[in-house]
Amino acid sequence: MEKQKIKLKEILFTALSWCGLGYLLSGLAILGYFLATKGILALNKSLFWGDAPIYLAIVGKYPVWDGIWPAMVGTFMLVFISTLISVPLGIGCGIYLTFFLKGRLKAIFNFCLDLLAGIPSIVMGLFGFVLILFLRKTIFPRANTSLLLAGFCLALLVLPYIIRTTQNAFLSLSEEQRLIGPSLGFSYWQNFWFVLLPQASKGILSGIILAMGRTAEDTAVILLTGVVANAGMFQGLTDKFEALPFYIYYTAAEFRSPEDLQKGFASCIILLILTSMLFLLANTLQRWIKK
Repeated sequence: MEKQKIKLKEILFTALSWCGLGYLLSGLAILGYFLATKGILALNKSLFWGDAPIYLAIVGKYPVWDGIWPAMVGTFMLVFISTLISVPLGIGCGIYLTFFLKGRLKAIFNFCLDLLAGIPSIVMGLFGFVLILFLRKTIFPRANTSLLLAGFCLALLVLPYIIRTTQNAFLSLSEEQRLIGPSLGFSYWQNFWFVLLPQASKGILSGIILAMGRTAEDTAVILLTGVVANAGMFQGLTDKFEALPFYIYYTAAEFRSPEDLQKGFASCIILLILTSMLFLLANTLQRWIKK
């Protein structure tokens, strides 16, 4: 009787797992079909570069005002800046919280981390905007919203995810894995660098991949920290910029013709392709590190 109950539970959980997978795949298929039918016809040269010559636009010698090329480059730069800031800090904080911090102070840090993870993205954008106002009134009167500020705020937004995944990656290691280094005569730091960190790298990279996807698609943060419509290609980190999520939002809210809305749907397809490419790149890096 007991074996029958266990078998029934296994069948039930297996069925639920397949139902969840089918729900996910069907949702992706419906979304992909909807975007394809609405925006596939707008995927052409003018969507990316408008009337500008392609080569001159790519190398930055010709401005692009009617295409999404500046928004694509701005999105890549946002991901790069936020990843450059958040990954070292997130991994370092995760290691510190896991191996070194103890007692009540650790509980306080974990509470603050959970609080930061629950902050809505619009509040993070307001924080960036208020930070600029504070800098203008104090030490930097010429401070303004910019690409660098947006990347910094996005890094703060995804920082808790990287810290948590780093913690969980190390905590999930078995006792046998933790004792491999000491059993071979490794010192504490040798065991950490050559045994524990490589074993936990898969989980850490999973958090980085999720963080990159979040920074590529967030709109609320950049809405208040420097993104504008038709800014053209930025010339520096302190300039205004364009980004694909904001372009999609702006087009959906301010379109003047069906063709404009069609460009918005086509931009959604491009954003999904770009995020997929980022995930593929991260997975390739993950496999390379594992080897």
